[in-house]
Amino acid sequence: MRLRSCLFTLVVLLSGQAAFAQSAMPLRSPSISGSFLAGQEAFRDLRTEDASRYFLDAAQADWENPAIVERAFVALAADGRIDDAAAIGQHLLELAPGNELAHLLMGTAALKERRYTSAVTELKSVNTSSFVGITAGILHAWALVAKGEYVASQDLLDDLGRGGLDEFLVFHRALMADVAGEREAAIGYADMAYEADPYVARIVEAYARMLGNAGRFDDARKILAAYDDEGLTHPVIDQVREAVARDFRPGKLAASAQAGAAEMFHGIGSALSRDGSGDIAVVFLRLGLYLDPDSDVLAMALGQLLDDAGRHAMANKIYERLLSGSPMKVAAGVRIAENIDALGDRSEAIRRLKNIAAAQPDNLDAVSVLGDMYRYDERYMEAIEAYTRALEITGGERPRDWRFYYVRGIAGERAGEWDAAEADFLKALKLNPGHPSVLNYLGYVWVDKGINLKRALEMIREAVNSSPTDGYIVDSLGWAYYKLGRAEEAVVTLEQAVQLRPNDPEINDHLGDAYWAAGRKLEARFQWKIAATLGDRPEVTERATLKLANGLEASVD
Repeated sequence: MRLRSCLFTLVVLLSGQAAFAQSAMPLRSPSISGSFLAGQEAFRDLRTEDASRYFLDAAQADWENPAIVERAFVALAADGRIDDAAAIGQHLLELAPGNELAHLLMGTAALKERRYTSAVTELKSVNTSSFVGITAGILHAWALVAKGEYVASQDLLDDLGRGGLDEFLVFHRALMADVAGEREAAIGYADMAYEADPYVARIVEAYARMLGNAGRFDDARKILAAYDDEGLTHPVIDQVREAVARDFRPGKLAASAQAGAAEMFHGIGSALSRDGSGDIAVVFLRLGLYLDPDSDVLAMALGQLLDDAGRHAMANKIYERLLSGSPMKVAAGVRIAENIDALGDRSEAIRRLKNIAAAQPDNLDAVSVLGDMYRYDERYMEAIEAYTRALEITGGERPRDWRFYYVRGIAGERAGEWDAAEADFLKALKLNPGHPSVLNYLGYVWVDKGINLKRALEMIREAVNSSPTDGYIVDSLGWAYYKLGRAEEAVVTLEQAVQLRPNDPEINDHLGDAYWAAGRKLEARFQWKIAATLGDRPEVTERATLKLANGLEASVD
């Protein structure tokens, strides 16, 4: 996992150095201020089209203000309008010659246009002590590869690696060697990257491709089989597997310096997105797509980033580009269906997922998401059927299969099929011992049913130790204490749960019961009133309302 650690270090550098940090600036008029503030709000929500329009309005009114011009420049890049951003970037560099992001984007544009000498000139001026500078340094190395100066590119990476990033850079060394025609060096670097992180799809794909292209098909098949044995799936891996299974050379992951540099933006942008730095990540992913417009993995990464920001309609426009002739088309179709559900049309989402699963009954992604959608829609028997199909696809014995047993157990418990559900939860724990969600769910149900109370309490305590800030799990522990007649411990624990999840009616209802059992009847009624008035769980509302009218003992009777 050392390669991921190095990438995390890179992400931390960015977090500390605020590539697009806002500067204090005088705004000359209310209209400029209004446009600027509207742009800021839009950009926070990744409404990049709106943000670029607002910032451009402000910049046109105050063209010599570098802070405003920079925001317009960044928003255009985030919206994928890289050529427009480059045009503004020229002016930004006149106002702020040291702006590293502008140099990075201008160097990217030069690489795209095969102006390699210009790219090198643009990029070598960036100080590599900053995050953007490190990124510019890697891009500089790619420009040298494109110029035919492979040895110089490696010397540059040697310099960058001395800052503690050599293990992160090894994957890019592999791709650079592959593009430069240095096959043995490429395989050697890919092997190093694989040893550090053997279950990252992009590393597995690159290594298997390099082995296959060298005619080492048996070695390539072993790499792919090890990935499969972990229960992992990915469409690009499937594509490579099909080629090497027939002793066909699968081709390079990156066939050009442009595609290789796009892969750099993909890796760093995806890591930034996972780290929660969406505003920065979107620029890097857009730069990657600018260099390699046909990259399916970049499009999927950008779509996921937009999904995470709640920009589902915009994400679907990205995914729709992949629906014809792409190995990612099924994954894109599943994502589109999930977004349609998020936008409020679950019946259409389920219809689409059913069609995908019917056309490709062995597609684990489609089948498992269909199961989730049925479960969300409280169609539990259909969810069970889908999860059962998922387990048939995987074999049901891999460590990662725990989730399918877990969610099938949830569906079974909700459907009243308790014996089967209990067996599923126990199987999930066998495959993934100590997982807090499974421990909590099974322990909670046992407590609620009044069975296996001692073991249930131990399980829930273990879950709380693993996830002490999860209000639902803390609630389960409090409820277990209540069921065991330990009212005072129940009160203390459920008060903590309410603080962690203050708007969950079930937890308020539980706390009300604990207060009543502890003789604190006024506080109990207050909690039941909250539970009854939150209004998003009808069964809790009915239960709490009855207790408000009659007290706990009467409602139980």
